[in-house]
Amino acid sequence: MAAAPGTAVAAVKWLASAPSTSAADTPGADVDAEIARVETAFDTVSARYAAQAERAAGPAADILTMTAALAGDPALLDQVRAGIRAGGPTAHSVTEAVNHFAEQLAALGGMMAERASDLRDVGQRVVAELLGVDPPGIPDSAEPFVLAAQDLAPADTATLDPAKVVGLLTIAGGPTSHTAILAKALGIPAVVACPGAVEIVEGTEVLLDGTAGVVDTEPDAQRRAAVAIEKSRQQTAATGPGRTGDGHAVPLLANVGSAADARLAVELGAEGVGLLRTEFLFLGQQSSPTIDEQTAHYTEIFQIMGERPVTVRTLDAGSDKPLPFLKLPAEENPALGVRGIRLASVDEGTLDDQLTAIEAARAATGTPVKVMAPMVATVEESRAFATRARELGVTSRGIMVEVPAAAMRAEYLGAEVDFFSIGTNDLSQYLFGADRMSSALAALHDPWQPALAATIAAVVAGARTHDVTVGVCGESASNPEFACVLVGLGVSTLSMAPRSLAGVRAALADVTLAQCRAAAAAVLAATTAEAAARAARAELGRAGRV
Repeated sequence: MAAAPGTAVAAVKWLASAPSTSAADTPGADVDAEIARVETAFDTVSARYAAQAERAAGPAADILTMTAALAGDPALLDQVRAGIRAGGPTAHSVTEAVNHFAEQLAALGGMMAERASDLRDVGQRVVAELLGVDPPGIPDSAEPFVLAAQDLAPADTATLDPAKVVGLLTIAGGPTSHTAILAKALGIPAVVACPGAVEIVEGTEVLLDGTAGVVDTEPDAQRRAAVAIEKSRQQTAATGPGRTGDGHAVPLLANVGSAADARLAVELGAEGVGLLRTEFLFLGQQSSPTIDEQTAHYTEIFQIMGERPVTVRTLDAGSDKPLPFLKLPAEENPALGVRGIRLASVDEGTLDDQLTAIEAARAATGTPVKVMAPMVATVEESRAFATRARELGVTSRGIMVEVPAAAMRAEYLGAEVDFFSIGTNDLSQYLFGADRMSSALAALHDPWQPALAATIAAVVAGARTHDVTVGVCGESASNPEFACVLVGLGVSTLSMAPRSLAGVRAALADVTLAQCRAAAAAVLAATTAEAAARAARAELGRAGRV
């Protein structure tokens, strides 16, 4: 399945395997000494994640910070201590404790299921530390290669060198997984949820197409030449504002989470920020950042963007992305729990502080700023957010459309706000009732699913009633071909990882608005995702193109 756009031709190398443990391993003679060894190993691994987070930026930094917190979870360490005291081998006690908690996280679904993969990576690195062996990791190579794996943990993906790892191929995962998000951030083509990858022998040359979600083994000369032509076409495409070949303007914006992301967005020609994730400021904090601290962070990012517009998303956290100071109860299904705008019902002060800081930063910089709330589902929620934001000085107020209820009632929610931004990642999850982290259900998160396009079309139609603009800031906007379909559906702006901008800009410049509309109509008329993609490509003149 397509996960990060682009193409690569290179030999496959498999991720180094993790160290294994067994219940038959010999237990340590001194229980207290073994527990001390385990405590040191967990501290070491947690510190390494934290150090990686400090060197990283954007989504990678956020993910690594959360993984460092997993490595420092006292409940996990207590379980390991209990296993050692019960006579279990030290390293295997880590494996068993990790498996116990990982199974619980996986059962919760949603973002918590993604933590299960991260937790297993923590366990493998702690075991490697205890055994004195190298942790699982990226192989060395003098030549660029396509990295293949069952799945990739944050510590692996965040440290990839795009000059060496030119493509990613995983057996598990999904189009909105950590692997996909980080691959887009790094500009590395990726294909995920590909069970057939197990048949690919290390050293086999492949053509990996992260836009179409296809992997060809031993590509012929014609296919290799097509890849070279496509890359050359993208490199020579205009670097100015996004627009179709006949001049229809489509502002291309960036999804960012930090000042470093903002600098990269400017460097790569973003016309603004369509999604400023604010979670980066709250992750790992034991108390909520003060208004002054928040103002300083937003001011730095606004100054980097200058006169380019910035759309800020208020805190999108909850029990699926826990923050200690929120003191939220555990929930059986966090993806459907208290998160996003729903936090205001239990902690109104956090939202007020954030809105106050955003407005202060806007006033200090003069940057055009819009603010939107996530997970809005009803007219009451839309009205309450817009009213409070207005009271605190915010002049442009919007909502994320990622809940089907909001999409169905777009005409009425639009009466309360100035703009919509569609988050296709969560919208797909709730629309199809499919956990976005489930490899088995990855096909339901294919942006070519006609029901997704139909839902977006309904949002656009409802928004027009009140002249509300509609943008897309989900992962689907970074797919060059589907980006054309979104324009054809009536979407005004597209926001994506900065390194995806060039491919989308080139794709739009290659087609007319009429072609985009014809492609959108073809998708809406299709009955399957495969038929939708095929029909759209034909309308866009991209049939058979790599």
